[in-house]
Amino acid sequence: MGRLSMCVITGHPLGKPLHPHALRALLLCVALLPVTLAAQVSSDAETAAAQAVYAAGTGDAWVDRQLADINTYAARYPDAFTDELVRYAGAHPLYVKALLNDHRWPAGDIYFACVWGHITGEGCRPWVRARTGLPGASWKEVLESRQPPPENLQWRALRHAIVASFDHWDRPITLDSLLKRQLGDRARRDAAAITAAETD
Repeated sequence: MGRLSMCVITGHPLGKPLHPHALRALLLCVALLPVTLAAQVSSDAETAAAQAVYAAGTGDAWVDRQLADINTYAARYPDAFTDELVRYAGAHPLYVKALLNDHRWPAGDIYFACVWGHITGEGCRPWVRARTGLPGASWKEVLESRQPPPENLQWRALRHAIVASFDHWDRPITLDSLLKRQLGDRARRDAAAITAAETD
């Protein structure tokens, strides 16, 4: 609720005049209400617009939606985005920042290249070169251009990595039915992450 929660006045008897301080606070809240709502609507519109324009084209609609949302997240929190790829995909921070800032790569593409590279054991760079070598191609086409073709276990690892990243960022994510069966709700995922950390 943010500022809107300040506008709630409790315990005031009906029909009794407001104290001047309370009245001023109420008037201030009323004045800020359109600004607060406009900012929220603008933020939601920007997120929707960014997701509508960007299309990763992996061939997996669920993955594509999350990569589009990663673009929105990285635009607001570039350091957290970079740190995620450094910690969990073995990426070099300067390389990620160069792609993001100098080459203007969408964060969703950087994430896919580095996480897929980590899953296949190749790292970010070969997949960045493969995508650069096929300008205008979708990620599905890039993957199909390489040998051997992707395996189901690799797709599963990618989807699980995306969920883990959103959990690390404390960012809401909607799981499809398959992921719900595999990973469970947030409480179950957090418990599994703690257990894994304790066994490392």
